[in-house]
Amino acid sequence: MEIRTITRRLRSSIWKALLFFFLLFISCKSEIPAFSKPTNVPEWAVDAIWYQIFPERFRNGDKSNDPTIETLEGTWPYDKQTWWEITPWTDDWYKFQPWEKANGKGFYYNAQLRRYGGDIQGIIDKINYLDSLGVTAIYLNPIFESPSSHKYGCAMYRHVDNNFGPNPQKDKEIWENEVPDDPSTWQWTTADTLFLHLIQKLHERGIKIIIDGVFNHVGIPFWAFQDVRRNGEESKYVSWFIIKSFDNPNTTENEFQYQGWFGIPDLPEIKEDENGPPTSFKRHIFNIARRWMDPDGDGNPDDGIDGWRLDVAEKVSINFWREFREYVKSINPDCYLVGEVWWEDFRNNKMFDASPWLKGDVFDAVMNYRFADAMLKAFVDRKNRIKPSALDKLLGFVRSRYKIENQFVLQNLMDSHDTERFLSMIANPDRVIDHDCHLSYNKHFNVSKPDQDGINLAKTILLFQFTYIGAPYIYYGDEVGMWGADDPDCRKPMLWSDMEYEPESHHPFNLPRKVDTVKVDTALFNYYKSLIELRKNLITLRRGGYKTILIDDANDIFGFERFYEGETIRAIFNLSEEKVSVSNVECFRGINSKWRLIFSNGSYSNGYISPKSGFLFEKL
Repeated sequence: MEIRTITRRLRSSIWKALLFFFLLFISCKSEIPAFSKPTNVPEWAVDAIWYQIFPERFRNGDKSNDPTIETLEGTWPYDKQTWWEITPWTDDWYKFQPWEKANGKGFYYNAQLRRYGGDIQGIIDKINYLDSLGVTAIYLNPIFESPSSHKYGCAMYRHVDNNFGPNPQKDKEIWENEVPDDPSTWQWTTADTLFLHLIQKLHERGIKIIIDGVFNHVGIPFWAFQDVRRNGEESKYVSWFIIKSFDNPNTTENEFQYQGWFGIPDLPEIKEDENGPPTSFKRHIFNIARRWMDPDGDGNPDDGIDGWRLDVAEKVSINFWREFREYVKSINPDCYLVGEVWWEDFRNNKMFDASPWLKGDVFDAVMNYRFADAMLKAFVDRKNRIKPSALDKLLGFVRSRYKIENQFVLQNLMDSHDTERFLSMIANPDRVIDHDCHLSYNKHFNVSKPDQDGINLAKTILLFQFTYIGAPYIYYGDEVGMWGADDPDCRKPMLWSDMEYEPESHHPFNLPRKVDTVKVDTALFNYYKSLIELRKNLITLRRGGYKTILIDDANDIFGFERFYEGETIRAIFNLSEEKVSVSNVECFRGINSKWRLIFSNGSYSNGYISPKSGFLFEKL
């Protein structure tokens, strides 16, 4: 071999070594101190294990309140239905029902018309399930009266949807005797009362509950919007909406036009200036907040919700959110406010820097989609997979930009009702989260059940999620192996062990697919449960400081440390699809002397760790 070649390779090796130690040094500077007494965030949220429930698809606990064909009026697609039925809970998701075949429309038209009958009683019936899993806080998608399945276009904020309660007809009669903008006339419906009972039962188990606050837009049936449609410029609520033109009664056409959220006419947008919506709308929202946070009005919020998840929060003036925070914290200083602050530029894959909302006077937390984005890029992608140094940079953005106490209460999620399912993310690598995951735009998105390799990879990511700084977050059904593409496929009915499900064999565009058995993945459930127990048992994983301790781009190894009051825990991950050497990693060299292996997903043998694996060590 020529001297020049030897010299060049030696020089290259030296630079690689220098680069490795430089990156290691830089990462060690990326350190977060352990959690101390909070000043602006609720302390309970530091210890939270979050569980999101989409009420219409969680559990049908009372079939007597199921939606009817009449309840579809007022939501998309607005066509008059002549034949419609509740969809059986356990049917193949993509299989057409008889009424769907009869109308001749495609799957994604009919999917928006489907109702499965999930309700508040169903959640109450499964509190034992939630408690046994170990969750300590739940977030409910909208529960207020709305004809849609998702409830994001509400008809009123003051009442729980009557089909979520025990007596829909009685609830309608109660509404009719109220003045919508006068809280002194508001009563409690049977659905409201059942929801308050749910709060009580959850609190008895030490489980917190927050609900969706959708204050940027409403549904077409919303009582104030209907008043504007009827009364035009004479309506006292005309300032609440962005009206482009009013109807001219002297013509046969309806010239009434308004602005919908993102141009969607189903969701009339609330008008606002730099300080937020009109004063009268703010007053209404504050009355709504007090109603659900202190239902009996005695000044003790223990019988109310524990906070709000605030929908499309970046679309609402930050000045309004400051007012909202001040108001709700005056009702319950310990309430939790989490904002949906997500895509700044969806087309160009740019997420918001949420730090302006996390400065102590707006939100306690945001839904941390940045975490999921980093996990997918580092563990799931194949052609586009990033190196450990890039992973540390992605995660480090949050560590460097967001206030420290807010980082401990971020909702670290992998998926939600607005994305493809976690397991389907793994089955469809090399995409940006929430992109190319709807079959209307990507017919070849893999809708099949992930294989065991995919589930094993999910377990490694979960180990990272449950040991990293921030609160882990589970979307209903992930813990039992549910899969699916983007909305509506991510909103399938929950899998329960007391039901027998039809295999999935259909495809919405009749493309070939394998037949998948649909049942609870007990092993995955137990894995989730063991991670939750681990986090609950180790305060260091909840409140410990953070430091990146290992970035090895050559071997695709990433490691971090959590430390709290003299206790130290280290997590080591192999991002590669190959086994890699860890002979120089202290945790592995020191097993049974300095370090004790306390949890793992993968194997260690002869100085090597298995592909896509994770290991957790406790310092002795």
